[in-house]
Amino acid sequence: MNKAVRVRFAPSPTGGLHLGGVRTALFNYLFAKKNNGTFILRIEDTDQTRFVEGAEQYIVDCLEWCGIAADESPQKPGAFGPYRQSERKPTYRQYAEQLVASGYAYYAFDTAEELTAKRAEEPNFLYGQKTRMQMRNSLTLTQNEVSDLLSQNTPHVIRIKMPTDEQVTFTDMIRGVVSFDTNLVDDKVLLKADGMPTYHLAVVADDKAMEISHVFRGEEWLPSAPIHLLLWRYLGWENEMPVWAHLPLILKPDGNGKLSKRDGDRLGFPVYAMNWTDPKTGDLTKGFKELGFMPEAFVNLLALLGWNDGTDKEIFTLEELKAAFSVERISKAGAKFDFEKAKWFNHEWIKQSPVNSLQLTVNSILAEKGIEVKSEETLAKVIELVKDRCTLLPDFVAQSAYFFAAPREYDAAAVKPKWNADKAVFFEEFANTLNIELSPLDLEASFKALAEAKGLKPGEVMLPLRIILVGGKFGPGVFDIVKLLGKEETSARIAKGIAAFT
Repeated sequence: MNKAVRVRFAPSPTGGLHLGGVRTALFNYLFAKKNNGTFILRIEDTDQTRFVEGAEQYIVDCLEWCGIAADESPQKPGAFGPYRQSERKPTYRQYAEQLVASGYAYYAFDTAEELTAKRAEEPNFLYGQKTRMQMRNSLTLTQNEVSDLLSQNTPHVIRIKMPTDEQVTFTDMIRGVVSFDTNLVDDKVLLKADGMPTYHLAVVADDKAMEISHVFRGEEWLPSAPIHLLLWRYLGWENEMPVWAHLPLILKPDGNGKLSKRDGDRLGFPVYAMNWTDPKTGDLTKGFKELGFMPEAFVNLLALLGWNDGTDKEIFTLEELKAAFSVERISKAGAKFDFEKAKWFNHEWIKQSPVNSLQLTVNSILAEKGIEVKSEETLAKVIELVKDRCTLLPDFVAQSAYFFAAPREYDAAAVKPKWNADKAVFFEEFANTLNIELSPLDLEASFKALAEAKGLKPGEVMLPLRIILVGGKFGPGVFDIVKLLGKEETSARIAKGIAAFT
């Protein structure tokens, strides 16, 4: 690569961070790290009507949770700041005026009411080549009229003047050669009446100022590409234009259209990285973090939505992703989001995680439910025993709680119909003769031997033992549980169980 790799993730602080946005950030980050480059977080807050208090910090928190650390950002400024578009406001007007002066843009004085009336007249109205000469702008007004309007501070916007009968072509890193007919693109607003730029002008000016080398963004931005390409050319920066890569969409589970927050609400899964509470309405939208996803699993599953390394490998650490990532392996086709597969990733990550990396989180989850952990050593053993059974982090509550407190309720229906005095006597003797020094395997052998000596089939008493200790038909090996609970606690639970079933 000829110049230093500098890429950016440029979200708008307008609400929760969609998993598609996190994937865009991730692919930018991985590309930068693979090429010894710089990953930048830029906040695109020029649309003040949609700005939401707290949204910027939320974005920063989401990226931090994912482990996608920006090299430059509003919180970590570098030499190319400011990193919020609103703080760059004075620079945009000069570029818009430059475009007007060179004939590539024009002032438009049409009021909102006039535009609304025009759209009512023509439902498919587009402000562009076919209609611009019917409107109130610097192309139809005299120079004196325009000067008077400007001197009177008459509200106006600046629009790009799209050329007629031109093909705008560029090479996309993912899609190859892409062409657009300028006749099909309208004259987008570049500078709004409040002096703030629209996305089109701001993104080009900022990418130039920050020396962005490659732009990774969602394919929904493809229709805007001809405007941006022309702006790079019209501003005299064509030779410094970044290389483009338009990422495939993340699709609904059925493949019909882009995955939205409404789809998540309808189908019962999150689409935001973390919980987002709308400060205006107080409405809470749940996120992957709070549902119980590990950040490593979340990043892993996002990486494989539209990319693979060419092998069957599915579990990747962030370091492995940095080493394996290549643009050539990004798919052109949209990737269906499968929540069951997402949970599979989390389950695999919980299974393979070292106990010490889970301990703090599990302790916190148990504490939230009022479950007191008196020994970190015991907790470590519990996690080792049950982590293979946990798909989401809150599953540790159901899978671990009985190790720290005897069950308050039993699945009595599974025991009582076949309970009798012989079984009560058997369990009393098992408790009295229990040798906790034995291994779980030897404990099982002694349990079965005692059952046979009492004329009972081991299967008849195995399930009651589990329910006495745990409360239900779940958990790891029952003799692993016995070993970890110890003789005193196991005996106490057996006595309580006998009383409950007799």
